[in-house]
Amino acid sequence: MTVQIFAHRGSSGAYAEHTRAAYLQALADGADGVECDLHLTGDGHLVLLHDETVDRTSNGSGPVAEMTLAQLRMLDFSSWHGAAIPPEFGSQTDQLLTLPELLEILADAQRNIGLAIEFKYAANFDPALVDAALETLRGHGWTPEPSTAGNVELSFMSFHPAAVKYLAQRVSPAQLCQLLEIVGSEESAEQGQRHQMMDDGVAHLAGPGVEYLREHPGDVARWVSAGRVLRVWTVNTAAELQLCLGAGVAQVTTNVPREIREMLAARL
Repeated sequence: MTVQIFAHRGSSGAYAEHTRAAYLQALADGADGVECDLHLTGDGHLVLLHDETVDRTSNGSGPVAEMTLAQLRMLDFSSWHGAAIPPEFGSQTDQLLTLPELLEILADAQRNIGLAIEFKYAANFDPALVDAALETLRGHGWTPEPSTAGNVELSFMSFHPAAVKYLAQRVSPAQLCQLLEIVGSEESAEQGQRHQMMDDGVAHLAGPGVEYLREHPGDVARWVSAGRVLRVWTVNTAAELQLCLGAGVAQVTTNVPREIREMLAARL
C-alpha cells in the first residue's frame, strides 16, 4: 500500500512550525503534501499560525485577531526553534506566511502537492474563517470539484463538528476530514458528533491521532471497512508508522517527512 506523507505545519522538526523555511524544507524532503492552520488577523489577512495568540511561537504577545499583518511581520516567528535558517529559505523577517504566500511556494514546487487546511475553533464555530479561506482559494482558481488550484490539491479539516458540517455544504466529502482525538467525558457529546460525521459519510477522510488509533482500533476498522481514508497525526517514530501500516492508514501527518519517507523506503 502506498502511504502519502503530509508535513505537519511544514517540516516542523527541522524549522519552526508554519514558517517559510519549514514549508520549503518539506518540499525538499519529498513530502506528498503539507498541513497548515489558519487564523484571521485584525485587518482580515489569513496567516499560518496554530495558536490564537502569538506568545508560544514568536517573541511577541497577544491575540492574532487583535493584530494587523504589518504588526505580525515585525515579530520573530523562527528563532524560538533554535535552527539557523539557510539564506535560500529567506531571512528571519520572511518567515511568517499568509495563505496566498503558501500557495505561491507550493506552485513553485513544479509537481503535484497536497495542502490540508485545518480550521481550529474553541467552543463556538464562526464561519468567517472558512468563508475567507474558500474565497481566497477561489481567487487562485480553486473549485470544489476537483478541489485543485493549479498543482495543489486542497483538503479541509477540523475537530469541530459544526465546522465540518458547514464545510460539507461547500466542499467535496472526499476532501473533507473529521479530526478525532481522545477526549474526557465532558466532551463525549461532541465526540459522538464526530463519530456520526464519519459513520454517515459527511466526511470521507478520518483524522485520528496516533493515540486514538492505538486506543480505538474498532472505530478505525469500521471506517476502513466503510471506505473511509485514514489520515493519522502526528506520526514521528518507527513504532507509530508501524501501527499505522497495520491499521490500513493511507496518509500520515508528520513533523519529520524525510525520516518517515526513509522508513517507508526501507520496508520495500
